[in-house]
Amino acid sequence: MKVAFVGKGGSGKTTCASLFAAYLAVAGKPVLAIDADINQHLAVALGASEAEAAALPTLGEHLPLIKDYLRGDNPRIPSADAMIKTTPPGRGSRLLRPFEDNPITDACFRQVGGVRLGVTGRFEEDDLGVACYHSKVGAAELLLNHLVDDRDEYVVMDMTAGADAFASGLFTRFDVTFLVCEPTLRSVGVYRQYADYARDFGVRLAVVGNKVTDDEDVAFLRTELGDDLLCWLRASGHVRAAERGRARPIGALEPENLAALGALLSTVDSVERDWARYHRQAVEFHLRNARSWGNDRAGRDLAEQVDPEFVPGPMAGSSVTE
Repeated sequence: MKVAFVGKGGSGKTTCASLFAAYLAVAGKPVLAIDADINQHLAVALGASEAEAAALPTLGEHLPLIKDYLRGDNPRIPSADAMIKTTPPGRGSRLLRPFEDNPITDACFRQVGGVRLGVTGRFEEDDLGVACYHSKVGAAELLLNHLVDDRDEYVVMDMTAGADAFASGLFTRFDVTFLVCEPTLRSVGVYRQYADYARDFGVRLAVVGNKVTDDEDVAFLRTELGDDLLCWLRASGHVRAAERGRARPIGALEPENLAALGALLSTVDSVERDWARYHRQAVEFHLRNARSWGNDRAGRDLAEQVDPEFVPGPMAGSSVTE
């Protein structure tokens, strides 16, 4: 099951993503995490030091490897250079399982705090003025398009802040999107913007209140968010200790906050994915990107990369060649 955490910058989405990933790991559930935020803090939130986080390999720097491995022997993709971030899988493509060992996971993922973690990469000084961050996030979008996860397998992504996630089709790649919302009008405003965009694409959105200090905060969130409010996390000494470099085991989290994480898990586990619809959306955004800029860059019609008879899923195997 694929899960995203989004929200206003500073709302605590990275903290919530790390708590949920740690909660899954301690429960013995296989969890793969991806940090796709322009501010790469998920590794530290999971317990890595700043030096350890800075030394992690990145998906962005391994994009040629990722493309070459994923294309497999798909006859519609003549080379890795022909792939763009939205290229969907087809017959002959390599489909990934989240917890297998392969050249991509070997190169790009490391164990951090009991979680298998990949990071898209920081926005470097050399990128300023010449690149957008979505060029790095594109590696994660390719992975998710080719990632065949099953029930009781969890992929948790920390997304870019605000509605910036809508700059690519990545926002449609998740079974549940948790929007982290503080009890403030600015944070509620981001929720409304996100909800308006998400509604047109059938995105399953649930709101997690965060930094709640009293019943007045809860009443405010209930009034502003209505039925979309799933649960809330109260101000936490556990989280504050971690932010000061004194990480505690997830079991030491306050009981009401553990219960909120349980509500998130129950929500994810209640979902049934429609693989045909999931793949159809990937194709839709690939064709949009092809028409907008991909065809010009590639010098060919990238609609040719779409295999109309292919639908991914657990039964598709790791590579389909017929």
